[in-house]
Amino acid sequence: MKNIVNASWLKDNLNNEKLVIVDCRFNLMDKDYGRKSYEEGHIKKAVRIDLETQLSSEVKEFGGRHPLPTIDELKETFESIGISNDSIVVAYDEGDLAGPSRLWWILKCLGHKNVYILDGGINSFKESNGEIVTNNTNVVRGNFDILVNEDMGVDMHYVKGKLHNENVAIIDSRENIRYIGEWEPVDKKAGHIPGALNYFWMDILDKDEDRIKIKSKKDLSTHFEKLNDYDEIIVYCGSGITACPNSLALTEVGIKHKVYPGSFSDWISYDDNKVDTK
Repeated sequence: MKNIVNASWLKDNLNNEKLVIVDCRFNLMDKDYGRKSYEEGHIKKAVRIDLETQLSSEVKEFGGRHPLPTIDELKETFESIGISNDSIVVAYDEGDLAGPSRLWWILKCLGHKNVYILDGGINSFKESNGEIVTNNTNVVRGNFDILVNEDMGVDMHYVKGKLHNENVAIIDSRENIRYIGEWEPVDKKAGHIPGALNYFWMDILDKDEDRIKIKSKKDLSTHFEKLNDYDEIIVYCGSGITACPNSLALTEVGIKHKVYPGSFSDWISYDDNKVDTK
């Protein structure tokens, strides 16, 4: 796969001076989980990034629950953890891909070329007898010249202009019970953007006890096969986090698409936007 590396590759390349390993573990229900997990043990050389404060900005009236930071803020964040244009960035969590995929998608949007995700996350690294440490990693500040890829993301107005277009597939990445509006634990409205199709983001994963890995390219191609019938694909979720694993998987199978980072929480912040529950 083009954007995935395994634990063996990471172990073999651990001493590469250009390698920047980023711990992206987080829990939406426990905002301190990422810090605690990192302190309890992380992959050797890994630096930590915080999804809530570094890969998201302050919540406002519009923009959703995890608005993207400004370009300048992201540049400062990435340079502060050692990322330069020639860095080889490998992001990880426990294997479900949500945090690392958010980092991957943002860096790709900013024009970074060498961004990868560790398949199976830290658990896979442990199984391969990779070194886990508790000390903070010393960081040499990076120099990241940004070249924004405007084609990767869209806003609410763009999505609204694509509604009811039979050549456009709008993909809702949340679990079906939220998609159909039967259960909504976070947002003030339940349902989905009118006409959206439901592709639950966790369906791109294979689970086996404590092991979580991304499905094979063949299985992903089968999973997304019907999307080849559309001219354009737009992916969203609740707040722009779990749309990113779907974006990663779509990229792996060569299906072009755009992500709506504001997602459903941004969509419903506009009172005149309709919501479907069927």
